[in-house]
Amino acid sequence: MQEDRTEIIETTPPARDREVREVNSAPRVTEVRNTVAPRADMDRVESVAYDPYEGRRIAGYRLTALVYWIFGLIEAIIAIRFVLKALGANPSAGFAQFMYGITAPLVAPFNALFANPSSGASVLELNSLIAMIVYGLLAWLIGKLIWILVGETRSAVKTRSTQVDSRV
Repeated sequence: MQEDRTEIIETTPPARDREVREVNSAPRVTEVRNTVAPRADMDRVESVAYDPYEGRRIAGYRLTALVYWIFGLIEAIIAIRFVLKALGANPSAGFAQFMYGITAPLVAPFNALFANPSSGASVLELNSLIAMIVYGLLAWLIGKLIWILVGETRSAVKTRSTQVDSRV
């Protein structure tokens, strides 16, 4: 009679991998499926898989998330600047002065690219839009570079098998 079994096994990584995996040293839970009934002389068959590149993937993911967060913040404050200029905010107001002061060095490399059309106090600051596009592309490129240098993309999985003999 064929029998399907599912067991949950808690394991700790071998000693040689503990130095690499300081980020996540908790035991892993791996689901093991035995799709065929064990041989008549075997009590059970266990198989445990672990990923030797997990630490590198976690580090790459976190570094990429940090880069995207920093550039997202830069994009957000430049977007606020764009909206304040487009709506004609009072430049002598405290918040507007603060935002213009913070974003001035970020937008400065793009200041002479285009003429900014204006109507009354409202200014369509194209330089801010170009800065947002460039910073977005820069964030994407840095994120990809991090994955090339740090993130391991191979899907190699080492497997350790255990067979228990029940013959007495």
